[in-house]
Amino acid sequence: MHRITGRAGGDSLIEMSPTDSFNDDVNGYHQHVSSSTGSLQPEQSPSPLTPDVCVETCDSLNTSLASLAQSEHSDSPQHESDTLERIETLTGQWRKRAQFLKFRSRIDKQQHSKDSVFFRDGVRRIDFVLSYLDDKDGERKQERRKMYEANLVNVGLELETEDKSESDDGKTYFVKIHAPWEVLATYADVLKIKVPFKVNDIPDNGDMPMNWLSTPFRLPEHIMHPEPDYFTAPFDKSKSDFFLIDDKATFFPPSVRNRIVYYILSRCSYFKDECGVKDKKGIKRLLNNCTYTAAFPLHDCRYWTKAKDANCESERYHLHKHWARFLCFYKEQPLNLIRKYYGEKIGIYFAWLGFYTEMLLFAAIVGTLCFVYGFLTFDDNQWSKDICSAEIGGNIVMCPLCDKKCGYWKLNSTCNSSWQSHLFDNVGTVFFAIFMAIWVTLFLEFWKRRQARLEYEWDLVDFEEEQQQLQLRPEYETKCTNRKLNRITQEMEPYLPITSKCARTCLSGATVLLWISLIIACIIGVIAYRLAVYAAFASIMKDNPTTNLQVVGPYITPQLATSVTASCINFVIIMILNLMYERVAVWITDMEIPKTHLEYENKLTVKMFLFQFVNYYSSCFYVAFFKGKFVGYPGNYAYMFGSTLRNEECDPGGCLIELTTQLVIVMTGKQVWGNIQEALVPWMMNWWGSRKARNHPESLYSRWEQDHDLQGFGQLGLFYEYLEMVIQFGFITLFVASFPLAPLLALINNIIEVRVDAWKLTTQFRRPVAAKAHSIGAWEEILNGMAVLSVVTNAFIVAFTSDMIPRLVYMYAYQPDGELNMKGYISNSLSSFNISVIPVENRPDDDENPSWFNNSIDTCRYRDYRYPSGHEKQYSHTMQFWHILAAKLAFIIIMEHVAFLVKFFVAWMIPDVPSEVRARVKRERYLVQEYLHNYEVEKLKIQLSQNVNEECNCSPMIYPCLTKHEVLSECL
Repeated sequence: MHRITGRAGGDSLIEMSPTDSFNDDVNGYHQHVSSSTGSLQPEQSPSPLTPDVCVETCDSLNTSLASLAQSEHSDSPQHESDTLERIETLTGQWRKRAQFLKFRSRIDKQQHSKDSVFFRDGVRRIDFVLSYLDDKDGERKQERRKMYEANLVNVGLELETEDKSESDDGKTYFVKIHAPWEVLATYADVLKIKVPFKVNDIPDNGDMPMNWLSTPFRLPEHIMHPEPDYFTAPFDKSKSDFFLIDDKATFFPPSVRNRIVYYILSRCSYFKDECGVKDKKGIKRLLNNCTYTAAFPLHDCRYWTKAKDANCESERYHLHKHWARFLCFYKEQPLNLIRKYYGEKIGIYFAWLGFYTEMLLFAAIVGTLCFVYGFLTFDDNQWSKDICSAEIGGNIVMCPLCDKKCGYWKLNSTCNSSWQSHLFDNVGTVFFAIFMAIWVTLFLEFWKRRQARLEYEWDLVDFEEEQQQLQLRPEYETKCTNRKLNRITQEMEPYLPITSKCARTCLSGATVLLWISLIIACIIGVIAYRLAVYAAFASIMKDNPTTNLQVVGPYITPQLATSVTASCINFVIIMILNLMYERVAVWITDMEIPKTHLEYENKLTVKMFLFQFVNYYSSCFYVAFFKGKFVGYPGNYAYMFGSTLRNEECDPGGCLIELTTQLVIVMTGKQVWGNIQEALVPWMMNWWGSRKARNHPESLYSRWEQDHDLQGFGQLGLFYEYLEMVIQFGFITLFVASFPLAPLLALINNIIEVRVDAWKLTTQFRRPVAAKAHSIGAWEEILNGMAVLSVVTNAFIVAFTSDMIPRLVYMYAYQPDGELNMKGYISNSLSSFNISVIPVENRPDDDENPSWFNNSIDTCRYRDYRYPSGHEKQYSHTMQFWHILAAKLAFIIIMEHVAFLVKFFVAWMIPDVPSEVRARVKRERYLVQEYLHNYEVEKLKIQLSQNVNEECNCSPMIYPCLTKHEVLSECL
């Protein structure tokens, strides 16, 4: 192997000679296979002869030549003619045999390549595939492809091109890429990929008592643990015999192989080095300018059947059988197999999603019990009985809820909404809010422990430093033309000037603020809709025309109609803004030119989350904390921005039921729409692709093209999956006090989500390029922030949105009979206003008032704690109002302090890293040092003994029949 100067992780790749670097012993295949430059010379086809055929042909040729040599000294004419006949006969046999072998090789090729993941020789594995269309006018594209593929060959990769006649559409070429051992070993050394060097000898003490109860939920052992547990160390090419290398062809799993190949593809230039064009490199640029149509690794087999080739794995089949089917929803996930097949980054996502779903089970059970409690205490709801009573609620005349178009109304018209509100606004609400504060802490702490265990089992303990140092984005290397000296590596590296960086950051921040302002403007528009439409609904429903509707008619009120329609409109706006902002977020993040992949993901995560947070939660924040809080009182109402639209009031039953309605519509609508997008759209595309493939049922690459038509489950796809779950996490934590059934809905959605994602990934999408990640990244900090914020929001919801605190204050301090009951609460919570004082321009029109209203009614009631007309402090707040406000603030302080104390105590009690994992990490580091020391010592002994043997000319007596690798292993 020959190396060109330059950094392996920087601007230049490690170049290898394709002629002298690969021999039989290194590559694991013989020299009769086709040349690695076959894609550059399509007119040259690889030899179809197998080794057995070659031996047979050569033996036949030698025998024939030997028989001719025995008689070459004979000069008789008869003998000369016999010799010529024999030569002609032999030539004809050879010609027929050659035609037969050519025909047979063509048939073998078709039969072998239909679903094969190997080159035509059946030995070299396909690690990556590039596809491009037959473009007659694309001379520049052809030149780019030719130079790019030549450069790939120069760095040691081997290529083989499939003609367009093998594709379904007759236009697509496929370039198959194979990375031989020398390339894999070199870049595994560069990337410090951890590989096994010793079987794990620490006994597993993970057996739990009564473990048999989990038997129905388990998967077979070979699925859960597809390979033994090893101690691992970073690969070192110069010490390859130190590691457990049984077969070089299978030592690196396919996920590692395609990761290495993609690393090369992302940094390989498609111009000659002497041209001096440094930014013309990387497969992403070639995909963007349509030089290639796709670049992807292959699945190992069809998902519905095992691979026919014994040398090929059937991991995709096992994943589909035991993981991607919905009937397996109650089974555990084969995380180790997922990680082996798709890489650590996708594996850690499904591990987090599965753990989150498991923890949701406990929250769903408690939330359901709180909802059942509200249902069972239906008959004990005294204030609802008072509202529905003809003697109490039927005699209370309420002030109009809007100007001009709204008439007077009786309190008992809100009977149904008051009963509905009790289902979610009861004593269980307070308990559930405190429980969720503890639950979210336990979830995050136990996930840290689970993540630490996965980091050790998947060799990710020291990955963060590797990520920062090696994974420079190719876009950063090409766009940053300035160079500066790295003080650590003492090498020149690209950098972005501080002035350019600040300008790009300011532009990015301004763009985000602009879009957040657009969301707030849309929310204000929805609020204006609420105010304007409520008057219309109130005017239409003043004579109760909805009572003619069966089942739902009695439950429809102006408040409910306004809330439902406004929530639906808000949901549509949310979806539209999401589609628009996703592209903007990616664009501005690309504009910032982040240095590493980790930095890119973190920047995109912050932008998308800020936008989604405001987009999804702003309407819920309005209903929970602003609606009904700045209304005023009759004769002195507050108006929206000085307009004629009066600020909204809460229903006499409270604003909590409206918050519940808003939460149910937005949360459920998002989940349903997301599942439709994730399941139905890929299924329809797959059905259309299968329909197109029916005309070519025996096509060699129908599977490749079918996957090619779909968007892969790539890094951005995984990002959006995280974003969707984090937004759901916000719904079940920030506003859970208003809707205890939210965790149950989230649990049902996640059970479906896990299997839908698995189904898409296994059956519908191309195999993604494997990527490493030691955690869920910036999402973990976002979840911690939302957990802290959820304590505050739920405390405010219980205090200010719910009527729990005013009821308790009334029961313990203002109940006239001194009894601990709620009799008289409704009358106590409503203030009186003299109708004659209402300005004429604000009074309802005569035709808007109901038929029972007459001039004998001189007062109306409204929801507040104010002194009545005629009092010396008329229409100012009563002392009970200030007592209730003090109780609300005291409750918020007490609940927050209790929740935070429990949260920090639990976090302190539960260590982030289990003691068992900490011990294993220490032992592995100790063994690496010990074994490397012993390895160097034994290697030195062998070298000394070889030198002595050469001087003494005697054969070694120790281990005479063992290879060097076995000697070292035995010594270790």
